[in-house]
Amino acid sequence: MLTQEDKDLLAKKGISEQQIAEQLACFEKGFPFLKLFAAASVENRGIMLAGEEAQKTYLAAWDAYKEGDKKIVKFVPASGAASRMFKNMFEFLGADYDVPTTDFEKKFFNNIKNFAFYVDLDAACVKNNGKGIEALISEGNYKAVVANLLESAGLNYGALPKGLLKFHKYEDGVRTPLEEHLVEGALYAAGKSGEVNVHFTVSTEHRELFAKLVDEKVAQYAAKYGVKYNISFSEQKPSTDTVAADMENKPFRDNGKLLFRPGGHGALIENLNDLDADIVFIKNIDNVVPDRLKGDTVTYKKLLAGVLVTLQKQAFEYLQLLDSGHYRHDELENIIRFVQQQLHCRKDDIKDMEDADLVIYLRKKLNRPMRVCGMVKNVGEPGGGPFLAYNPDGTVSLQILESSQIDMNDPEKKAMFEKGTHFNPVDLVCAVRDYKGNKFNLVNYVDKATGFISYKSKGGKELKALELPGLWNGSMSDWNTIFVEVPLSTFNPVKTVNDLLREQHQ
Repeated sequence: MLTQEDKDLLAKKGISEQQIAEQLACFEKGFPFLKLFAAASVENRGIMLAGEEAQKTYLAAWDAYKEGDKKIVKFVPASGAASRMFKNMFEFLGADYDVPTTDFEKKFFNNIKNFAFYVDLDAACVKNNGKGIEALISEGNYKAVVANLLESAGLNYGALPKGLLKFHKYEDGVRTPLEEHLVEGALYAAGKSGEVNVHFTVSTEHRELFAKLVDEKVAQYAAKYGVKYNISFSEQKPSTDTVAADMENKPFRDNGKLLFRPGGHGALIENLNDLDADIVFIKNIDNVVPDRLKGDTVTYKKLLAGVLVTLQKQAFEYLQLLDSGHYRHDELENIIRFVQQQLHCRKDDIKDMEDADLVIYLRKKLNRPMRVCGMVKNVGEPGGGPFLAYNPDGTVSLQILESSQIDMNDPEKKAMFEKGTHFNPVDLVCAVRDYKGNKFNLVNYVDKATGFISYKSKGGKELKALELPGLWNGSMSDWNTIFVEVPLSTFNPVKTVNDLLREQHQ
């Protein structure tokens, strides 16, 4: 039962009692596994491989689209703290030894001068310890160096978001991921007026730091690339938080109060829904490279966008034809082929449908948000994969699935997952308006049966946490989805601090 204090808290967050009941029911019954048809691949036509001529066509289509009056936005989820990036170095600080012992620790210290933050870290060491990095290392005081990197008296990198850390060195200075995304935006998302719209989702406690860095740097990049930036921020909404449950699936209470947790990146569908945009690029904050390697990134971002606007244009023409009521049966057959072959949405009994029902079905499948997702060849990185999966209406369509959505106890499904040729690097371009220019309400296209339950603890007590359907998984389940192969060179995430030592980040 909810107390009055509980109800007051719900009202403050903008969460209804019905939502709490629905969330507790999810803990009770869990989430069903998705029914798979096949892993998507180039061979089964689930993943498009654009040849040289097709690439030229799509790149030209994007260049032409940018000359119109449509609004293009680059959307960057950037709220994650970098604490996981420094997990190994936190462990070193707490270890019962004082010199680098693990391979990770040795690599960090052997290459410390190659980090873009080296100069800042050296200055922090001098300020706090009266000695620079080299002097501290020579006397065996390695932990002082790490403390200056991670703790608030130094650079505080252990508590800052990735977007604000110094990643890359240049002759004229260093850059954070936030700055690299500003540069990317200028290179592929500038409209004909030269305006670059970039939207970062940030955490409340770091918003001021993001805004400060933008204020300091934006004029420099605007001048360098001849563009005008429009930078905006939003935060995950409190109304997307989810209630935690105990092991009996009752509300978990911390000192008598309901405990709420952030709903995961799937909550950002609300932030995406609030954008005023026609086309939205989505890419994670840490997947950036220095300028010398940006060529592939820019080319393939434009390619994905060109595929999107080409297919959207065709879908719009078909919707206008259906709305007119003046179509022949052979034209309906063309639309069926488009839905099945280009949008990869298949329906077994489509041949048995009467024309009137067929038109309703085709209209529904065409008139929804569309996304084109880059897929890279699988090299064993963790992450979701591209699949053909069954939808609640019995159709089969392309979906990005996480391993937790797949029944690994079913040998056939496990084999499909393990034999997947590609995985999702979070490289999406989205079309979010209908053919009449109205914004889709993206919340209506979420499959609520695709959330996740994870196990955590609070104050020594175990709890269950509910994550909303992932942003590029269940939150976009009912979108038209197209997969395009992109080269591995476009995927360079930074999961640990030592990833910054990889050639791609030097």
